[in-house]
Amino acid sequence: MQRVFSGIQPTGIPHLGNYLGAIRNWVTLQKDHDCVFCLVDLHSITMPWDPQTLREQTLGSTACLLAAGIEPTRLYNQSAVSAHARLGWIFNCVSRLGWLNRMTQFKDKAGKNRENHSAGLYVYPNLMAADILAFHATRVPVGEDQRQHIELTNDIGQKFNHDMGVEFFPQVEAFIPPAAARVMSLRDGSKKMSKSDPSEQSRIVLTDTADDIALKIRRAKTDSEPLPSEMDGLSERPEARNLVSIYAAMSDETPTDILARFSGQGFGPFKNALADLLVERLAPVASETQRLLQDEAHLLSVLRAGAERANSVSEPIVQEAERLVGFLR
Repeated sequence: MQRVFSGIQPTGIPHLGNYLGAIRNWVTLQKDHDCVFCLVDLHSITMPWDPQTLREQTLGSTACLLAAGIEPTRLYNQSAVSAHARLGWIFNCVSRLGWLNRMTQFKDKAGKNRENHSAGLYVYPNLMAADILAFHATRVPVGEDQRQHIELTNDIGQKFNHDMGVEFFPQVEAFIPPAAARVMSLRDGSKKMSKSDPSEQSRIVLTDTADDIALKIRRAKTDSEPLPSEMDGLSERPEARNLVSIYAAMSDETPTDILARFSGQGFGPFKNALADLLVERLAPVASETQRLLQDEAHLLSVLRAGAERANSVSEPIVQEAERLVGFLR
C-alpha cells in the first residue's frame, strides 16, 4: 500500500475548488492508500498572519475536513509534529539557491516587493519537500500548478541520497486528479476560485446554506449564448466551461454527458439543475461542519490523536536522516 501525503493551508473554510480539487479526492484515496493529511500551519506564517485568526481557521478547516469524510486518525496540524521543521532545516542546507530561484510560486506571491517578504516564503518549497519525505510518501495528490514542487522534492531527496551515499528517500510521484483539478471563479472564468477574492459571490464555501449556494449559482457570470453540444463550443467561453466542468465533477459524469443533456438550452434551466446538485451534495457537509464547530474540545482531541499517529511514522524516518547527516542525539 503506497503512502500518500497531502497538506492544505488552514486559511479559512475550504471552498468548492478545494473540495473538488483535493478534499473529495483525499476521501477516495483513504480506501486503498496509507494516507497522511496535514493542516500546514507552518506554511501559513510565511505570509503576514494574525495568531487568533490562524487558530480559528485551523479549527474551522479541521471541522470541514472531518465533515467531508476525512478519517480523524489521518488528520493533524503540521506544527504539532516536529519532524517537519527538523527535516525542513536539513533540506534548507541540501537544496540549492538556483533551484529555489526557479520556483514560480514565490515570484507570483512576492511580486515586485520580494525584498520585503519573509525568508520563510522563499524557502517554503524545502519545507514542502520535508512534509512529504518525512513520511517516505511516494504519492502526492496535487494540481497541475504544484508539479514543480514535486520535481524539487525529488531533486532534494536525490541530492541527500547522493551526498550521504545511501538510498534513503524514495522517488515521489505527483498524482493529479483526472478532472476538476482547477475550479474557476464564479465571477471571472479566467481566475481560480480563491478564498482571497474580495467578492464572496466568486466562490461557494463548504458552510454555505442551500439558499447561499442557489443564489451564487444564479448570479454566476455566463453569456447569452445557449449551451453547445460539444466542449469545443466552450473553448472561448470560460465561465460557461467552468460551470459545465463543475456539474460534471459533482455528478461524476463527463462534460460531454452534461452538454448532451442541456445542449441548445439557455443557462436558466442549467443553473437550476446545478444549484440543486450542489445543494444535495454539499448541504450535509455544511450541516456537519457547523455541528463540529460547536465542540472545540473534540476538534482539539482529533488533532492531538492525529499528531500522535503522524509522529509515530515520521519520527523514526527523521531521526535516521539526522543520524545520516552526523547529528548526535
